[in-house]
Amino acid sequence: MELLPLLPLGLVAGLFSGLLGVGGGLVFSPLLLLLGLTPHQALATSTLAIVPTTFGGTWSHLRAGRLARREGVWVGLSAAGSGLLFSHLGSFLHGWHLLSFQAGLYGLLAFSISSQPANPLTPERPPAAVIGLIAVGGIGGCAGGLLGLGGGLLMVPLLVRGLGLPIHQAIRLSTLAVLCSSSGASVEFLVGGRADGWVALVLGGSAAISARWSAARLDRVAEQTLVWLLRLITVLLALDAGRRAVILALSG
Repeated sequence: MELLPLLPLGLVAGLFSGLLGVGGGLVFSPLLLLLGLTPHQALATSTLAIVPTTFGGTWSHLRAGRLARREGVWVGLSAAGSGLLFSHLGSFLHGWHLLSFQAGLYGLLAFSISSQPANPLTPERPPAAVIGLIAVGGIGGCAGGLLGLGGGLLMVPLLVRGLGLPIHQAIRLSTLAVLCSSSGASVEFLVGGRADGWVALVLGGSAAISARWSAARLDRVAEQTLVWLLRLITVLLALDAGRRAVILALSG
């Protein structure tokens, strides 16, 4: 019964996940910190909750036949391996370090998100495309495993600006990659006992429902609307994570 208030917050996180290709960590992490979890516990529990959240969105994209499977395999495998690898490293950092990295990453993303591809992806350069997809998946997995973010906010700009993908396609691939990276990282967090399984289940289960709903309606949203939503969220999260990092650093 104590976990019931988390249900509506999970639904909100799922809406963002299905619509923007993020894992829901942007809602989960601040919420879990407010509930009194330490940064390390919040990171682990957030990552675990991201698994069912992104599964809902990915399943919706697969059923609609709108997920590029070849690209999805490369970015997904890379994200899973990177997420598992970097999930080991977060325990060696102080809580304010993790929050500082989050704030810096959010701030950087706020100025790099765009709907316009810089270098269109073409069939004439498939080797570069594969390398780029592996690199993007690896970077997203690093963010998910180390910072509990899922990596979606990082991967969408990289897929659009770096690899020239349309933003709607980038969001679909990001959703799949976040599912893979959070699954890989969750293995380490569960074995190490750092995640609260019940909290993650309630948040992730409710978020999966709304993520599936919003993912099915992704194409109805204009590109510029998606861009401004991503920018607004990253700015707000950068300010919040930075504030928490300063408080932790001064109290330590």
